[in-house]
Amino acid sequence: MSAPVRDVAEIEIDSALRPQRFTEYVGQEHIKTNLRVAIAAAKTRTETLEHVLLSGPPGLGKTTLALLMAREMGVPLRISSGPALTRTGDLAALLSTLESGDLLFIDEIHRLPRTVEEMLYPVMEDFRLDLVVGKGPGARSLRLDVPRFTLIGATTRSGSISSPLRDRFGHAHRLEYYSPEEIEQIILRSAGLLGVKLEDQARMDLSTRSRGVPRVANRLLKRVRDLSQVRRTPVIGSSLVEEALTMLEIDAEGLNAMDRKILKLVVEQFDGGPVGISTIAAAISEDPETIEGIYEPFLIQKGLLARTRQGRVVTDQGYAHLKQKRKGRLV
Repeated sequence: MSAPVRDVAEIEIDSALRPQRFTEYVGQEHIKTNLRVAIAAAKTRTETLEHVLLSGPPGLGKTTLALLMAREMGVPLRISSGPALTRTGDLAALLSTLESGDLLFIDEIHRLPRTVEEMLYPVMEDFRLDLVVGKGPGARSLRLDVPRFTLIGATTRSGSISSPLRDRFGHAHRLEYYSPEEIEQIILRSAGLLGVKLEDQARMDLSTRSRGVPRVANRLLKRVRDLSQVRRTPVIGSSLVEEALTMLEIDAEGLNAMDRKILKLVVEQFDGGPVGISTIAAAISEDPETIEGIYEPFLIQKGLLARTRQGRVVTDQGYAHLKQKRKGRLV
């Protein structure tokens, strides 16, 4: 099954909404400060930046930070992903395109095959690529020098990265969810770029229902913009935001249909838990990694779901959100 093709105009809009400088990047202040210091120091010493590991849930700006680092360093950024580098030859081909000082961004780096990951170790440490040419008795080892470059690894599952790989990164930063105030700043900037006028309350409503994720905030803003154009409303108010988000099945707390489906499943079929993630995934026909990486972090952040040694448990707040009572007690 082929991947859906995104409209070129939509891709261009997403690119335009990305911050172009560190000063435009809202939030993650401690990470920005540390990266800017590291970049300034590397430029002063005329050295390449040490390898950087960025972790955190999807949509928080890991790719954007990589682009900003490249722009700040004044060097090209090569982009790839863990699933795309399935063989050692794929990595070798990618490394052969690098020049001294380049930045190489590998998204979902935790999904690198073991053989490719192990091949990366001497590259990261000594900028040396060890290849085995041929097979059987005629096989021989070939050592190639790689230009000094900076690897930027991004992952949504930092716990899945092996210790040998993690230890080879000079900088490791975890991106956290954004506050409603930070999301509101992002929406304000994006609305200006899109030529959208928002009332203050409408902007606040969008910010509190964007899951603390800039990507989600921009997506919701574009959907609200679509509805405003259809309704021919020059200024977007809170009622229009409510109508648009209701159409998207997003409730007042920012939960979508799948979030509520997960909570209801645990409550109605497993008496609120504990229940294992694999069981939940099988019951709703979803991939366990998708639940762990996308839905579960937000539910835990909102205090609606808890992780225990025995499994996932719906909290009293989760019951209250569903307007249901826990068996044997009131919520």
